[in-house]
Amino acid sequence: MPEQKVTVGEVIAAFLERCGVSTSFGVISIHNMPILDAFHRRGKMRFVPARSEAGALNMADANARVSGGLGVGITSTGTAAGNACGAMVEALTAGTPLLHLTGQIELAYLDRKLAYIHEARDQMNMLGAVSKGAWRVWSAETALPTLKEAVRVAMTAPAGPVSVEIPIDIQATLIDWPADLEPLPIGISLPTAAALDALAEKLAKAKRPLLWLGGGARHAGKAVQRLIDMGFGIVTSVQGRGIVAEDHAMTLGAYNLYAPVEKFYAGCDAMLVVGSRLRSNETLTYKLKLPQPLYRIDCDAQAENRCYRSDLFVSGDAEAALNGLADRLAGKMRIDAAFAANLAETRKAAHQVVRDGLGPYNALVDALQKVAGRDFVWVRDVTVSNSTWGNRALPLSGPRDGVHALGGGIGQGVQMAVGAALAAKGRKTLCLVGDGGLQVNIGELATLVQEKADVVVVLMNDRGYGVIRNIQDAQYGGRRAYVDLHTPDFETLAGALALPFARIKDLATAPAVLATALARSGPTLIEIDMVAIGPFATAFAGPPVKKAASHA
Repeated sequence: MPEQKVTVGEVIAAFLERCGVSTSFGVISIHNMPILDAFHRRGKMRFVPARSEAGALNMADANARVSGGLGVGITSTGTAAGNACGAMVEALTAGTPLLHLTGQIELAYLDRKLAYIHEARDQMNMLGAVSKGAWRVWSAETALPTLKEAVRVAMTAPAGPVSVEIPIDIQATLIDWPADLEPLPIGISLPTAAALDALAEKLAKAKRPLLWLGGGARHAGKAVQRLIDMGFGIVTSVQGRGIVAEDHAMTLGAYNLYAPVEKFYAGCDAMLVVGSRLRSNETLTYKLKLPQPLYRIDCDAQAENRCYRSDLFVSGDAEAALNGLADRLAGKMRIDAAFAANLAETRKAAHQVVRDGLGPYNALVDALQKVAGRDFVWVRDVTVSNSTWGNRALPLSGPRDGVHALGGGIGQGVQMAVGAALAAKGRKTLCLVGDGGLQVNIGELATLVQEKADVVVVLMNDRGYGVIRNIQDAQYGGRRAYVDLHTPDFETLAGALALPFARIKDLATAPAVLATALARSGPTLIEIDMVAIGPFATAFAGPPVKKAASHA
């Protein structure tokens, strides 16, 4: 233990190391230099210099999703902290445990409206609006306790991002080495025995029971398997993909809202929703007819009767609740002999619905699946391709193998791929992006190259915002406005960045091109020329729009 005094920045670095953080992301600034100087001098944590604050926080978000640990993003204050807010909204939507450390101006000038550089009026309220919690450090002595509480809140289910402001003069203050750098314990909300007894009594009567798994059940795979062994079927939200390997016979994967699946739901006699918010875009804006009775398990007690009415609600950790439930149901289930076969038929039918809409791009899906195998990380931006097939068609094998822009924000794919790849531990990361989304934050391609991230970026280039075009065609009389983009020559751009590049104009060449890219260490950009290849068989025009009632 050091005997000399150290800066608060050094204590922050040491605490994050104790939290198991091996990689952090950010943009260096005059208002966070004491922290980053400590990272550099200690040499125990990899720091990734992103090209934007939004990019840094998206990287940290994806890194946490894949690693299962705490994500850390570091920005300056004012404009820089504001730049990070969109990424914080994404992390909040996804329930990612993420620590956003932002600098702040000196205490003597704080909140005095002196037009001090990097000053932002009411910044705490701004950060609080996009965080699970936000704190300001008011003294050197309270810096570590504040960080400990912030990390505890971020990691406690339902997890989420937190922000901590640390004024620059506090970061540089010398203090004694802390006696205790250990993070605070993370509490687990346990379900009551009475609630589990009641749920087990009801589920024991079901002959065709289905589990709907969300992101809050990602740690509960072994408990889920116990219920599968008893005959339960599985369907997941997109965030719950891979909790059960998606090539398992008893899962519908994330084919949760297609017509064959809704028909299958009508023949189920119970659904247990675990760790899912039943979000609008996964339930046809809450109109998807789910099996009845509908039971729920969630660590957030306020989830009861939210979006859908709960016939019985159990508050508590998903793993603990499902294990308790399995204990109580052992030997009591009497499953319909036709249930497994009906589920398999439904999965096949839903899969075919997707395939029928892809036209020539079925060849791309097949090529990706063949070269990727079962052990890869699948990162997706908001694109037509992700909405039609990326969110479902490539089976995932693990609960942390999929990362996507859950909040619907465009342009986060490459940043997330960088963070995911640095947590993937030798597995290849595939990243699906569109040309419109890529150009939102195209500078992060430089970060991708700089960090030698092991990523194959699959760029679906239709020269504009494809899904918006389709919506304009379907709902606005074909009046296309503001959707055609001046698009760079991506081969020239990649060359300037020393980024290996290939362009596919004929999908017959896709297997060879993809195999070469996956065999290469480090990043590759593969452009799929959608203008040359042609359109999907079915145009995806987004979710249906319900028009307001006329009051004429």
